[in-house]
Amino acid sequence: MSTTSPKPIPTDECPKTITVKELHPTFGAEILGVQWGDDGVISDEQLQELRNAVHKASSGFIVLRATPLTDSTHVSFTRLFASGPLDDISRFLTPGHVPRYYPHLELFDASNLSDDGRAILDPSSPRAMLLRANSLWHSDLAYNPRRSSYSLLRAVELPSRDPGMGEIGGDTEFADSRTAWEELAAEKKKELLTKDWTGVYNAAHSRKLGAPEYFKDVDPEGGPMARHRVVQEHVESGRMNLCGGAYLWRLEDGEGKTVPGSEEIIRSLNEHVAKKRFVASVRWEQPGDLVVWDNRAVLHRAGEFEGVGKHRRHMRRTTAFDQGPTAWGLNAESAPLPTLESITKEKGLAAFDAIGCRRKVTLMES
Repeated sequence: MSTTSPKPIPTDECPKTITVKELHPTFGAEILGVQWGDDGVISDEQLQELRNAVHKASSGFIVLRATPLTDSTHVSFTRLFASGPLDDISRFLTPGHVPRYYPHLELFDASNLSDDGRAILDPSSPRAMLLRANSLWHSDLAYNPRRSSYSLLRAVELPSRDPGMGEIGGDTEFADSRTAWEELAAEKKKELLTKDWTGVYNAAHSRKLGAPEYFKDVDPEGGPMARHRVVQEHVESGRMNLCGGAYLWRLEDGEGKTVPGSEEIIRSLNEHVAKKRFVASVRWEQPGDLVVWDNRAVLHRAGEFEGVGKHRRHMRRTTAFDQGPTAWGLNAESAPLPTLESITKEKGLAAFDAIGCRRKVTLMES
């Protein structure tokens, strides 16, 4: 197993009010000792120590058990943690459609439930097909022209873990893309740095990888896409990061031409990041568990879940916009975020009655 040493936290930033329990030799930590107020607020000191735990050290992600967060305080805590604007689902809603989380449009539905929360999704339903891409390595909303920084995923309802049920999975897995970069072969690192290829990130590409037969007629070429550097510095830690994952569709050279062998290069890089020595798994133990990660430092995916179509699993996620110097990548800062209209018009997706509620399902929900 890799023993690459991360940059140490400066002595004056070592936590004083929380305990950091390492989850993997190179990244990830469970945090103990957070003192939550009734309104989901913590002290400024603890808030800064949590931020330090995510990005100043090697962590990349942290686990907070049995938090008291509600929908409202989940959103407000994310705003405090990120110190900036959050993405939301408003641009994906069809006219007249009111999500069950209303008015908290900053919450993304990461459950296996129907719109009204009453039924478990049929595994063959359109929305279930969309969600299959969550099992692929990715960073959240990487297809946006302005990339994401932090995501906060909270367990609301979990399957029962009765002894007679056996193990049903449902963990969330993380890949240490900074250490993966550091352990990449020297000649490959030199090639990537010298050629400085641009990555083209595309939501439809991810969905096609997740359910290729279902989305066989969807053309990624027609819809919105974003361009970001494939290798870039993670400013908060000073370490370089390999920005791969399932949204990475192709590579372009300095003239905007597709790099020959793009698909194979991307496949090789993604396989490298996903090597077992770079991967850590988080088990969800009870409602209120919260995982915070930095999309600029790790990839993640939904682990195997044996309860598909049988057991309720209700998760909600908030995601903040990056505010760093490379947040917009190679995209114009005035570039609009992808909307329902831009997807459905360009890809010809039709409305359908998936789960008893008339809605358009887009390729952009997660």
